[in-house]
Formats: sequence, structure tokens, C-alpha cells
Amino acid sequence: MNRTLILVGLLIVAIGLLWPWLSRLPFGHLPGDIVIRREHVTVYVPITTMILVSLVVSALLWLFQR
Repeated sequence: MNRTLILVGLLIVAIGLLWPWLSRLPFGHLPGDIVIRREHVTVYVPITTMILVSLVVSALLWLFQR
């Protein structure tokens, strides 16, 4: 459990440090992501991005379990 928490923490730190470059990737603007813009409100529902991230994380976890 301790090892897992340390790895998750390091992963979060790495993502935070790499965020300026990661934000330039096309994720979040995929077809199927819903964006509703009104005068004072913006609602963003990244359906396709969530499915893609879920598939990648599931595949990585499956590989590491083997």
C-alpha cells in the first residue's frame, strides 16, 4: 500500500510539472466532447476523452498486473 501511494504521488507531481506541455495535446477537444457556452457559464463534459483515458489506464493496469 505504501509503495502504491508513493507511486501515485510521484505520478501526480510529474503530471503537474509537465502540465504546460501536456495541455497542448489535443485531448479535451476530441469529437464527442460536449462544450456548452452561454453568457456567464461554460459547461464542459469530456465524454470521449474520459473513455479514452479509461481505456489507456485499464490497459496499463492490466499490463502491470501480469
